[in-house]
This record gives sequence, C-alpha cells and structure tokens, in this order.
Amino acid sequence: MLFRESAEAIAARTLDGSLFLHLAEQFVHAHGYRPSLAEARSWERSLPALSRALVDAGLGQVEMLIEYGLPLTSKRADAVLAGAHPRTGEPSYVVVELKQWSQAYPDEDDPLLCRVDQYAQPVLNPIEQVRGYCDYLVSFNGALAGHEDRISGVAYLHNATEFGVSGLYEVRQNERGRLFTEERRGEFLDHLRSRFAPRPGAAEADSLLAGKPRPSRQLMDVAAQEVREREQFVLLDEQRVAYESVLSAVRRAEESDHKEVVVVTGGPGTGKSVIALSLLGELYRRGTPALHATGSQSFTKTMRKVAGARKREVQELFKYFNSFVTAPKNSLSVLICDEAHRIRETSANRYTRASHRTGKRQIDELIDVARVPVFLLDQHQVVRPGEMGTVEQIRAAAAARDLRCRVVELDSQFRCGGSDAYLRWVVRLLGLEGDGPVTWEDDGKVALEVVDSPQELEAFLTTKREHGYGARMTAGFCWPWTKETPPGQALPTDVVIGEWARPWNVFGERGVNGAPPSALWATDPAGFGQVGCVYTAQGFEYDWNGVIIGPDLVWRGDRWIVDRTASKDPVFKKSTPDTDVDRLIRNTYKVLLTRGMIGTVIYSTDAETRAKLRELVAPSTSAPVLV
Repeated sequence: MLFRESAEAIAARTLDGSLFLHLAEQFVHAHGYRPSLAEARSWERSLPALSRALVDAGLGQVEMLIEYGLPLTSKRADAVLAGAHPRTGEPSYVVVELKQWSQAYPDEDDPLLCRVDQYAQPVLNPIEQVRGYCDYLVSFNGALAGHEDRISGVAYLHNATEFGVSGLYEVRQNERGRLFTEERRGEFLDHLRSRFAPRPGAAEADSLLAGKPRPSRQLMDVAAQEVREREQFVLLDEQRVAYESVLSAVRRAEESDHKEVVVVTGGPGTGKSVIALSLLGELYRRGTPALHATGSQSFTKTMRKVAGARKREVQELFKYFNSFVTAPKNSLSVLICDEAHRIRETSANRYTRASHRTGKRQIDELIDVARVPVFLLDQHQVVRPGEMGTVEQIRAAAAARDLRCRVVELDSQFRCGGSDAYLRWVVRLLGLEGDGPVTWEDDGKVALEVVDSPQELEAFLTTKREHGYGARMTAGFCWPWTKETPPGQALPTDVVIGEWARPWNVFGERGVNGAPPSALWATDPAGFGQVGCVYTAQGFEYDWNGVIIGPDLVWRGDRWIVDRTASKDPVFKKSTPDTDVDRLIRNTYKVLLTRGMIGTVIYSTDAETRAKLRELVAPSTSAPVLV
C-alpha cells in the first residue's frame, strides 16, 4: 500500500497538489523505480474522482487505502475503501478498480475480455477484474476469513458514458463485481452509502492491514482436485486473459476448421503452471481432448503421481515434448506445453528408432498435433545447450503455417512473497539485466539471508522445517554426481564443502534408502537432506529455499566471473561456446534463487563472493509470517 487517509483528507491533498508528490515518493521507496507517466496520470485523474464521490456521498471519513497490495503477490488494487457497514456496524470493505477509459467494447470472441483503443491486446473486463481481486482477498487475507460478506467490488469508469461502454455489461454483475460510469454517478453514491456508515473507517482499515496472509495454495497441494473436481486457483488480470484466450481459441476450433497458436510468457512465479493446470482441469472436465506436456522428467512424473493419484486416466494426460513424433496432425484439440523454454531442436535421441528419425523439428511436431497448441515459457530459464523455446521461434513456426499466434505477457508474480523487488534484485545480481548488483532493500514481502557456511544454511532450513514449513537445499552443478547406488547402501555424499558433505538428490526413478526418486525430490518431504540441482528444482516451489553458489560463479573485483572448468554438468561439451556457458550458468542460478515462496538463504563456497553478498544483503530483522 502506498498511502492511506480519509477521503476528505485525500480530497484536500489533491487540491494542494501534495498527494501525487507523496505517492511518487512512496512508489520509488516500495518498488525501486519511478512510476510510469501513465500510472502518475491515473492517480491525478482517478483518485480525485473517487475521493469526491465519497465526500459527496457524505462518507468523507471512510478510509482510502491507495495502491493496496494483494497478499503474496505483486498485484495492487487501485484502492480499497474501509469503514463500518451502515446496517450491521461490522467492518465493510469495497475494492475499487479505477479506469480512465472513455469507451471500451467486448472482445468479439469472449465478453470476459474487452478491447480498449490504447491497448494492442484485449484486457480483462473490469467487472471480472475487480471480482477476482475480491475473491483473492477472501482466500488470502486472514481478516476476511469467515467474513466473506464484508467485501465487495466496483469498477468506476469516471470518464466513460453509458453508450461508450454499454457492451461491458454483458458480464454478470454481483456484489463483488459492479460497474459504474460518470452518467451513473448518483447510483454509485447510493451504492457507497449502502456499504458504509458516515463515520471514521480508520479502525476497520487497521483490521484489514493487520490481517495476516494465509498460506498460498501451492500447485502440487491441490493438483488432483484442480484437474478432476473443480477450479482451485483465483486467476488475476493477465493470468485470466491468458486462460480465456485459450478457451476462446478452443471454441473457435470447435465451431469451424480453425487452428491457432497461443503463447504465454512470464518470469518465475508469474503463474504459468497454474494457468496450465487450470486449463487442463477445465478441458478435462468438459471432455475436450487435451494433454499437458513438458520437457522435464521431474515435473511430468510428479504431476502423474500427484494429480493422477489412483486414476490412470488422469496420469495419461501428462506427456513429454518428444511424445508426439508419430502423432497424426490435429489429433488433439489442445496441447498445453508447459516450461516450453525446454523445447529441443528435435525429439530424436539415442533410443529413437531409425524410421522415426525424420529430422522434423520438435516445435513443428508440437504445433502440428493440436488445433490449439499453447506454449508457456520464460526465456531466462533456458539452462541447457540446445533448448530453443523462445517467443520468436514459436512465432516464426506459426507464421510458416500461416497461423495466428497470440502472445499474452504475464507481468505480476506470486512466488517470492509476490516481491517484484526481489526478482529485479536477482536479475541485477546475476548481470542478466541492468547495470550490475544493487543493495537489497527489505520490502517486507520476502526474507533474504546470507550465511557463512553450509552448516549454517542447513541449520537455518532445519529450524524452518521444525516450525512446519517446507524447505530444500539446491546448488550449482559443481560436484560430480554418482548415478548408481548399490542396493542397501546409502547415497554417496557427492557434495563436499570442507567438513560438510551431503548427497545429490537420487539419480533415477527409484528411491534409495528413504530418499525419494529424482522426479519427486522437490515435493516429497524426504527430499530434505539431499541437494537438488537445477534440473530437479526447475518448475517447482517450496516455502524456504537454500541456495549454494558453487565455484562456477564467483565475484572478482567488480564483476562476476563464470568458470566453466568448475562445472560438472555433462550437458556442457567442449564445443559449447563460452558465451553460451556463461549465459546458461547465470540462468541456472536465477532459477535456483527464485524457488522460495517465503524466503531464500544463500551461501557461496568462495570467500570473496560471500563478502560481496554480505555487502549487498543486510541481516534481516523480520520475515513474513503465515497463519
């Protein structure tokens, strides 16, 4: 939240011009960069319209929480109003989505999406947008647990006429999603009076802000219910746009001889796999022929075990990218390609029969097999030579077939406590973006610690596990990995750092002496105690994340040095160019550093690198608390 005050106080600040200067200062402090001109303009035009409406309704003492952050995500509601209900006296909250649009009309394929002249792509109907915010708050803010009737939502299009946005009313309205224009301002004031008494709302605002975040629904915890029973996740904004775009494409494919490609791109924790699973569940329950595919053995096997538990039919929904070599064209309605940045040049490997070695590109096989191929990817998570799933390559493959290719970009994330600041810190730390590392400024959303030994890292995580949290240790691929363990013997302790030694996670499909098989390391509680690598961690998340930066990435003077000789990763051949190895190792650590939901603790095997990390990360005084 950037700022809170009563509506009449904010109305006064808009008159003297101090509100917008204060909001800009708070924004820089919270996010590390200045607000865009569009964002500043929206404050200047929309917030006065809202505060005046409250004052005119006789509700000047209602509290306005401006740019209210949704728990455990980087998403923000334009405003949340807080006060007492006029009839019950109980706390009452209204989420307000403010739009400056003068006109908007429904997308021709899906009324849940709408077209606005200033945007190239369709956006979510604001009625549905604010309804999603309300649903999300009920799920994740402890102050609303058991009090779902205390919250409602409105979209206020204060620049729009009824004629200009009449088509938006095609979407169902209810208490959590209503729309008002300037022409219906009188109705808007009446609606506000129905939700608030004319008395101070500061105490109710305090209660909402004090509501502790409730634990996030982690993907694997609800996978089976999602696919087989009902929707488990609340999809917000671009997530919902991506979801609806795919369903619209499926509808067009069913109604005519139609085929198109959808690409969903976003960084770690933006919800790509949540979207994928939501789509698969919806299509499965509808009886629409659809499959989920990845290039990750760990992810696919875990989904077969978790989502398909005791139901073979559901297990068969999860495939690999190389499963479609001989599949007929358009034999599926939908193919959902998750982690599509792991697409390979071809599906052929040493086990492929000669008759199937056609030389056809894997990306072409994936596009050809379904009426609606869907690709979800993060180009910064390419960690192996030969991985080639990029937006440009998918666009080109679609264009070669004269197919429409729709791209939806996800710009908000739900991992790492919903901290955009942490993700920006990681990419700058690793030199993937920006002008070099910057000091971490605690934003209260995610915990970050640096420790001086692997013993301290493991003890830190052990303490978190004793308090009921999940935790994992991961490392760069800087130690040899024993692939076979004789029956009855313990896993060899391959990862050796001084007097500390731990095994890599199991190599292979069978557990060893209580340690889970490789594919289940990230989700089986028995995975703690083994060290995971990028190939077993990628695509997964856990509460607390321990990362060991090995000697393949060290800080020297004023820059990172990538030492390819320190890497034991067999995917790096002598022929792999140094520039590729440099990029892939940095990407590897980006993946490892962005697995944590609550916090991350970092250790480097190199003394100079530890000193640099200590310089960048001050000891944390607090960590997010979940109930």
